[in-house]
Amino acid sequence: MNRLFVTILFFVIFLGKLQAQTVMINNFLVKEHLLKNSKLAIIAADSLDKPIETVNGTFLFTLNGFRQELKFNDGIAVAPQQIEKSSFVYIKHQNETGTHSKLYYVIKKGEDLNPLKINWVLLLLIPLIIVAIAAMFRKFIIFGIILLVIIFFFNSSKGLGIPTFFETIIDGLRSAF
Repeated sequence: MNRLFVTILFFVIFLGKLQAQTVMINNFLVKEHLLKNSKLAIIAADSLDKPIETVNGTFLFTLNGFRQELKFNDGIAVAPQQIEKSSFVYIKHQNETGTHSKLYYVIKKGEDLNPLKINWVLLLLIPLIIVAIAAMFRKFIIFGIILLVIIFFFNSSKGLGIPTFFETIIDGLRSAF
């Protein structure tokens, strides 16, 4: 009888610990919301980009510098802001395991949104290649400077400022090492 009591107590404690485990989001995907209401859906995912449908609760995210509490139901949360025109969207989530951030360029055509993930390596390589070409061929220095100014102007007009640019690169470097 005493052994049965200890066994039942063990299972009750074990099941209680299983339920008390915290759910963490270490990766996420960004898609267009199913209702086509010009909002983005943030989907909790594993390291292989497969959605995790067991994530429920409120998690703190930063969207383009604004802190937002996103409520996840079955692994999906909806960003509260509507996308009015094509722009960059920088999404960051921080938890006990580190900072997880991604930069997307959201293309808006009519009522459709198409988020394209931008890799931090690409952000770093394009200006470096332009500077390297301009340095190798003296005739292209003016062309390189004009091209860098055009890229800077396009990025800043679409919502990618200098701080976000460097923050994306630094977060990418941290995750690489």
